[in-house]
Amino acid sequence: MDEETRYGAVRSRDARFDGEFFFAVETTGIYCRPSCPAVTPKRENVRFYATAAAAQSSGFRACRRCRPDAAPGSAEWNVRADVVGRAMRMIGDGVVDREGVAGLAVRLGYSARQVQRQLTAEVGAGPVALARAQRAHTARVLLQTTELPVTEIAFAAGFASVRQFNDTIRTVYASTPTELRAAAPRRGAASRRAATPSAGIPLRLAYRGPYRAGEVFDLLAAEAVAGVEEVAGGEGSRTYRRTLRLPYGTGIVAVGERPSGAPAHAGGWLDARLHLTDLRDLTTAVQRLRRLLDLDSDPYAVDERLAADERLAPLVAARPGLRSPGTADPEELAVRALVGREEAERLVRAYGKLLDAPCGTLTHVFPEPAALAEAGGTLGALATALADGTLRLDPGADREEAQAALLALPGMDPRAVAVIRTRALGDPDVAPPDEDAPDAWRPWRSYALHHLRVADRTEPRPPSELEEHRS
Repeated sequence: MDEETRYGAVRSRDARFDGEFFFAVETTGIYCRPSCPAVTPKRENVRFYATAAAAQSSGFRACRRCRPDAAPGSAEWNVRADVVGRAMRMIGDGVVDREGVAGLAVRLGYSARQVQRQLTAEVGAGPVALARAQRAHTARVLLQTTELPVTEIAFAAGFASVRQFNDTIRTVYASTPTELRAAAPRRGAASRRAATPSAGIPLRLAYRGPYRAGEVFDLLAAEAVAGVEEVAGGEGSRTYRRTLRLPYGTGIVAVGERPSGAPAHAGGWLDARLHLTDLRDLTTAVQRLRRLLDLDSDPYAVDERLAADERLAPLVAARPGLRSPGTADPEELAVRALVGREEAERLVRAYGKLLDAPCGTLTHVFPEPAALAEAGGTLGALATALADGTLRLDPGADREEAQAALLALPGMDPRAVAVIRTRALGDPDVAPPDEDAPDAWRPWRSYALHHLRVADRTEPRPPSELEEHRS
């Protein structure tokens, strides 16, 4: 998009572009998302940025009305397989907070200077600024949804010191942490008192609409592994719960099927609650949940492309905004894609880590690869490769290298590899070896095939069309 097109999106308050770019107003010192309800500024006073971090680095503070830091993430980073896309996904997963810029560079296979240069050129901010913007958002969530002491929040959000935390909050929000907490909606006062590490942290997981939550929850229910996952409630108001293995501890997450009263074809959010043994895992847990639910997809771009195909057009019209779910744990997904649901449940019982405090039917965390390395056969080879780092499936993994490493494992099924690439690596453009996926569907073949599978499960289709699809 050129700047005039972006300004047109700002004038029309087009929520489709929330998270895709940000605009700042020189006369007010504030930056916003395109759909901000405030009066549209004059064109000569507007500057555009690819990321919130870039706007912050230029001295602008976040708008208090549209909360641009809480916008859905840019779908571009999920699609791209280059070093910038991989870096953005890893920063979102908290790698810079845990390992620093040097650790990020090692994972990418570049020098720290090269990573800094490429990120600054592409998104207007380096890895430190991007991580700082993410920490500020995490801190705001904790300040406004919990009554945790400010000192605990500072370190839980990833800051190295309370002074750094205070300085960043003032810079980003033009408020002190105390003022930011006081500005939280009053309706949340009671829930903030209850929101502790044991009671859970309430969250709103934003997405750009439309969002077909029903089909996502159908899939989660069909695949749920006992002890690790469960889906409860009636259709339209289901709750998905699962355990998480995280860098600093474990967690349990609960997500509602759809926000109450949300329009069917508009952006919105899913309500969630996180229970963490260590609050430092908040950012990582949120990002993994977003990947599982495919919340950072751009449904407008996907639907526009697929609707141009005669075969897919009626399916897209019937289910606008259909998502391609990912996973909350790439290593777990790889094992499950290989062995199937029943065997995965046996592995959980035999090798899974028991929760310190089981919660209903959730009793275990899925076993780590090292615990499965002695299993023998293809499973043992897969677990060994994951445990020793020969195979990487983290958000910054190179998709081509990961696929080659998977196919090199003895006995690995190419169809399982396609599932792993689609869901563990978040590739939106995967064509399994035995399915018809023409180039006209690129770069969204994963979504196109998901449309066909959902239609097969829910609607009777003409025999000729089914035969064509299976061939």
